[in-house]
Amino acid sequence: MIKIALAQINSTVGDLKGNSEKIIETVKKARKNKANFIVFPELALTGYPPEDLLLKNYFIKQNYKFLNKIKKETAGITLLIGFVDKNGLKTYNSCAIIQDREVIDIYHKIYLPNYGVFDEKRYFFPGDTLPIYEINKKKFTLTICQDIWVKEHLNTLKEKKLDFIINISASPFSIKKNKQRQKVLSSLAKNTKSFIFYSNLVGGQDEIVFDGNSLIYSPEGEPLKQAGKFQTDTLYFNLKKYKKRAIKIKSNKIENIYSALSLGVKDYMIKNNFKKAILGLSGGLDSAVTLAIVAKAIGSNKINALIMPSRYSSPESLTDAIKLCKNLKIKYYKIRIDNIFDNFNLNLKPYFKNLPTDSSEENLQARIRGNILMAFSNKFGHLVITTGNKSEISCGYCTLYGDMAGGFSVLKDVYKTSVYQLAHFINQKDKKRIIPESIIKKAPSAELRPNQKDTDSLPEYELLDKILHLYIEENLGFQEIIDNGFDEQIVKKIIKMVDASEYKRRQAPIGIKISERAFGKDRRMPITNNFTS
Repeated sequence: MIKIALAQINSTVGDLKGNSEKIIETVKKARKNKANFIVFPELALTGYPPEDLLLKNYFIKQNYKFLNKIKKETAGITLLIGFVDKNGLKTYNSCAIIQDREVIDIYHKIYLPNYGVFDEKRYFFPGDTLPIYEINKKKFTLTICQDIWVKEHLNTLKEKKLDFIINISASPFSIKKNKQRQKVLSSLAKNTKSFIFYSNLVGGQDEIVFDGNSLIYSPEGEPLKQAGKFQTDTLYFNLKKYKKRAIKIKSNKIENIYSALSLGVKDYMIKNNFKKAILGLSGGLDSAVTLAIVAKAIGSNKINALIMPSRYSSPESLTDAIKLCKNLKIKYYKIRIDNIFDNFNLNLKPYFKNLPTDSSEENLQARIRGNILMAFSNKFGHLVITTGNKSEISCGYCTLYGDMAGGFSVLKDVYKTSVYQLAHFINQKDKKRIIPESIIKKAPSAELRPNQKDTDSLPEYELLDKILHLYIEENLGFQEIIDNGFDEQIVKKIIKMVDASEYKRRQAPIGIKISERAFGKDRRMPITNNFTS
């Protein structure tokens, strides 16, 4: 009998002791469930991506030390686990095949991704051998993540006439990833006429979120079992008792985004030892959605809100902000900033005399708020959560050292139109209106001057987001976007704003990646750049 367990764990980068303890605990539970073939994800022991930790020889030596501890727990079973192997000067992204307390082989990942968030060629050498193993008269091989995404590798696997293929992965979540992944796994199963066992990492790691979602496919290319999404889980499958029973994989885009954001902020706080968070609550949509997500992710008692109205804040915004806090049972503080703002203006008056009021005074308000938030952070050790969305950040419609001040951004990769969808989802999910309808319906405004609206500076978000998607995600140029039916002057204005704001984005806090082109590692544009799109 071969009873396979796909162990979908939440590793922390660098926590070799903690990760090995999770692995051993999972092995014991799987053994109780009579599993004798247990599979862990890519680099489960070190966490993914270890980045420049891989340049420390001591780190790699410690990774071997904890692998040996895990090895002692494998009496009578076969265990596959991702770790870092080193041979001379060459470091490999590897999988150890441990059988009855002995490492019987080590597989080295053949195809190393080097795009987006992946920098594997910076650290690893590629493997060059595809081994074939046998267990209980069943032939199988092993692959690591990218190996099965390369078409050339498919023919090699097809020739081997295998019973099953194992793939261990650290595949980050993005909006389109689930469908792409299912297509790859189904095609691999059909073409090789093999079972596919796909074990994926779960958890947040800085800006990346791994969604888990481990899968088993039949030789006919149909999904048989699916592990939990965005949660630790172990998926069991008995090869001897296989029955051809396909499942339907359900996926909801906004629910997936919500889950990714929740897990991303929760793990960032836990793994970096933050006990509490704080954010500036304006009474607008972005801060409301951010507060609701964080409160549900970490608990209402672990986040506080700072409401900082000025003379330009509408009474409705203040009322809405307080109502939201009460709905979420969150502690809030109210600090008016008018006196501080007046004092700034008084001290600057000799230097600004005879000059018109402009964005200088508007940005002062945002920076005062940023300073107050950071003071709370310093005094109480709270993590400041910023609330800007991708539409604003793309166009530079944000203030350096003001609303951009903070340690972590939840909505950094979420366009404004999706923020509205998240608001509706949150209200539906809780079966009551957590976010007041008045917040969702009001015209977006920074409220830094009388009667200000976002549309004074930006096109309507429905139009803006479509153009931004083409320019950022699709990488289209000026003429190509116009050819898609958009107004020439609007496109020119938006591209100019995006390009001119790169220096701001470089100074922004990290935030959760949900798209294929998040700002940061996915999109690395030079700040000094005279190319015209």
